[in-house]
Amino acid sequence: MEQTIELPAFRRSAELSPNSIDPETRSVEVIWSTGARVRRAALFGEPHDEELSMAPEHVRLERLNAGAPFLKVHEAHDLDAVIGSVVPGSARIENGQGIARIRLSERNAVGDIWRDIEAGHIRAVSIGYQVHRFEISKPDKQRELWRAVDWTPFEISAVPVGADPAAGFRSNSEHHDCVLHRRDAPTSEGASPMTDRTETAAETAAQSNTTAAPEETSMTDDTTGAADTQTRAAEPKPKAKPTADPAPEDRSRSVDTDALVSEARAQERERVSTIHGLADKLQLERGFADDLIKRGVSIDEARRLILDQVAAKADETRTFPHVSIPLGGRDATVTRREAISNALLHRYSPTLFPLEDAAREYRGMTLMELARESLETAGASTRGFSRDEVATRALHSTSDFPEILAAVTNKTLRQAYEAYPRTFPLFCRQVLATDFKAMHRVQLGEAPQLLKVGESGEFKRGTLGESKESYRIETYGRVVAITRQVLINDDLDAFTRIPAMYGNSIAQLESDVVWDIVTSNPAMADGTALFHATHKNLAGSGAALGVDSVGLARAAMRKQTGLDKKTVLNVRPAFLIVPAALELKAEQLVAQNLVPAQSGNVVPQSIRTLSPIAEPRLDAASETAWYLAASPNQIDTIEYAYLEGQQGAYIETRNGFDVDGVEIKCRLDFGAKAIDWRGLYKNPGA
Repeated sequence: MEQTIELPAFRRSAELSPNSIDPETRSVEVIWSTGARVRRAALFGEPHDEELSMAPEHVRLERLNAGAPFLKVHEAHDLDAVIGSVVPGSARIENGQGIARIRLSERNAVGDIWRDIEAGHIRAVSIGYQVHRFEISKPDKQRELWRAVDWTPFEISAVPVGADPAAGFRSNSEHHDCVLHRRDAPTSEGASPMTDRTETAAETAAQSNTTAAPEETSMTDDTTGAADTQTRAAEPKPKAKPTADPAPEDRSRSVDTDALVSEARAQERERVSTIHGLADKLQLERGFADDLIKRGVSIDEARRLILDQVAAKADETRTFPHVSIPLGGRDATVTRREAISNALLHRYSPTLFPLEDAAREYRGMTLMELARESLETAGASTRGFSRDEVATRALHSTSDFPEILAAVTNKTLRQAYEAYPRTFPLFCRQVLATDFKAMHRVQLGEAPQLLKVGESGEFKRGTLGESKESYRIETYGRVVAITRQVLINDDLDAFTRIPAMYGNSIAQLESDVVWDIVTSNPAMADGTALFHATHKNLAGSGAALGVDSVGLARAAMRKQTGLDKKTVLNVRPAFLIVPAALELKAEQLVAQNLVPAQSGNVVPQSIRTLSPIAEPRLDAASETAWYLAASPNQIDTIEYAYLEGQQGAYIETRNGFDVDGVEIKCRLDFGAKAIDWRGLYKNPGA
């Protein structure tokens, strides 16, 4: 059962984390919530327990991470009450705790509060939050548990005492809608949960005409419940109003209210019985009808939903002349085809392709035996056929044997393609091309600097410089033929190992295309080579790989400017690219666990953060040259593209015409181009 009510903002205690104080930034971390269970006096009905779910998907952190205010004792109507704010992006959920870093204001008036926090005198904080959805359950012989599964913390306050009951619900803040979802709502015999809800609504409406404003809600933590109870007991209680005999008008209103409640009960019983009756007649599940009742669906809407459910069940199974196949299920032919493919793949590589249960019956069969079974499953008799006739018929008839061979070839090729070590994707960016036309990549310049505008002055216009790089994808391919001789000789390697070698070849081709850009140093759109002194990404004199030379290269990248020749980009290198000959040297340079005996040989942490990439294709050009590359998330480097929908190797099959068998075509649509030289740096080496 679900119900929507209006609720005010809540308050709940939390605590500072004193050991996280940072005097320089005047900030400190707070544990703003652990979701602990607290007692609440409800806006209506009996008291209940409230629990905040600390699952990340249940807490909306947008307002905290946007820089929510840090207030003084929840004072939300005075600017002086804002004594700081949440550091944007610091709010998070860790191990079931809500954590955020608070930065206090530099105002003189806040200085005393900051000193008290440093000294440990102020340790308690409290959060303000809104609940959008409660899940309500009723454990056996316990109070109702209201568990917030969708809620928003929107402010954090410094308070003198945690869990101060006066800090909650006594302001005139606006209310907001909250959904109550009752999972274990008790019902009386013969009545539905909706009946209870209707009766409560009617009775509440009646009482609102004769009773005072709803009771203010308070909160106590388990650890401070006794003290809070004493505090409330000491508060002066409102004097009871003298009772008097109800006036005739009041008695008439009471009679009208009773009539409304009785009418609501009768209408609810009619709705429940009608929905159950329709569901029973149409042989629908009882749970479907109960769900409609709990959701408060009207009779007219229930009729429509019941008819939709009947139509959906009728479409679940369609009957054909010889077989009934449930929609969304697995066709027997497809299942058998995949089982045979798995048996052949397991025979090729047991470690890469574990044997599935459905494939066990095909495990010991030869290619000829599988071809014969495929023909017989398709309805063709193979009695008296020679091995050559079986092979020819299996490859050219309507059997599914060519599809089985193609599936095995495709999987072995893809597996080998993905297993080949490709190093370029780490510092290059992948895109998709929609066609084979030239793609133009615009290298935008930086936004123009803002200029001071005087009184009654005009805003001056600025322009963005740009540089355009163009490239297109190319098509590469070969054809693999599986002939009838392969079947007769039971030569499994012909369509497992050979396609695997093609998969390696395709992956190697991609690496060749990309690394050729680095070694050939092609010209960019401005007519200058990729690595050139004009681009400020080529060392003037070669230097061996070491701390000093890497430091100079890193400084050169940081000082790269935009196309306006003025804006400093501060490009930070992320990868150290070396030939195979320098792989060990690069790993020693960036090693995290090596401590030199002399302090002068210590490698700075900024260099240790570089990720080494060793590529043997670089050795053919130079065994001493090394490179730095930035992350493609910061700036463009080299871009590579596939044709959309055909990333990586693509397979097509057809019955052979030039060969007596099945032809399998391997195709790759691929292209690459250096887009920006500022994210790359080269040193020719010693």
